[in-house]
Amino acid sequence: MKLRKALLAATAAFTLATAAASAAYADVVIAVAGPMTGQYAAFGEQMNKGAQMAVADLNAAGGILGEKIKLEVGDDACDPKQAVAVANQLAGAGAIFVAGHFCSSSSIPASQVYTEEGILQISPASTNPKLTDEAKGNNVFRVCGRDDQQGKVAGEYIATMYKGKNVAIIHDKSAYGKGLADETQKSLNAAGLKEKLYEAYTAGERDYSALVSKLKQSAIDVLYVGGYHTEAGLIARQLKDQGMSVQIISGDALVTEEYWTITGPAGQGTLMTFGPDPRNKPAAKAVVEKFRAQGYEPEGYTLYTYAAMQIFKQAAEKAGSSDLDKVAAVLRSTEFDTVIGKIAFDQKGDVTTPAYVFYKWNDGKYAEVTTN
Repeated sequence: MKLRKALLAATAAFTLATAAASAAYADVVIAVAGPMTGQYAAFGEQMNKGAQMAVADLNAAGGILGEKIKLEVGDDACDPKQAVAVANQLAGAGAIFVAGHFCSSSSIPASQVYTEEGILQISPASTNPKLTDEAKGNNVFRVCGRDDQQGKVAGEYIATMYKGKNVAIIHDKSAYGKGLADETQKSLNAAGLKEKLYEAYTAGERDYSALVSKLKQSAIDVLYVGGYHTEAGLIARQLKDQGMSVQIISGDALVTEEYWTITGPAGQGTLMTFGPDPRNKPAAKAVVEKFRAQGYEPEGYTLYTYAAMQIFKQAAEKAGSSDLDKVAAVLRSTEFDTVIGKIAFDQKGDVTTPAYVFYKWNDGKYAEVTTN
């Protein structure tokens, strides 16, 4: 018997007296799951901060369907096996909605557990197309864009701006990194430019000198990195150490100030794709000010996680129920007001109006730039 069915059966067996004595368990249990520890913990912190603030604000406004919200936090460390364990733990805790995960390699296997257990999943950050393309149920959504959308923007930009230059594409073999590299390569080639090198590297290493030497021997002018800020930062620094001046371009996983902490001046001029900065949206003003008053800068996926929580509340209240099928139907037929703007989903669970722009690192900060 599925875990959720077993829990429901056990709950049904409680007497009215026991249920009354356990009124605290009537709270709506929701969760946030991501890399709270490990080398990508900066993103887990963004998600956790966004979730904690959202729950506090939603509870202050009456909770969901008249019930207070209880938040569970799951740490998958961006490890697929740990993500499955976390998903099962959250199911056991009675979670009916999970904002997560961060890494696509975690979200995809965890989504299978959520589907089996009847739990709604809205990822703030997982961009691999397989998450929604291969979903087996009606419960999987994301508030970010997809690798094929992000890669298209990057590939077309490189082909236009660096025609005739030597381009290399590298990736960390992860679902996110390889997926983004492959889509960028596809877009680049379709626009008429062929990369000189396409290479994989191993995440978690400290020395990428062999890869850097290969890039140097090939006189690479532009390096596209499909991967996370930790390795991208080390590669940028080691390129600089070998006297190379290379334009580094990457994706949304560089949207953390930790990137500059790793690179120092070697990160100067790095470009990355991400959605338009939600911190600049009028709808986010009050929440951003609240975060900053607490001494926290809500960068990256902080507000995306907050938005996922807002969407769940609005969908459940419009459905008049937290029942998955009813909420999922509302999610696919309604436009939601969030801190990252108006959000609507297509039948797959993807946002209907994804947008990617470029950001540039300059003197330790990143900002949106015009690239045309």
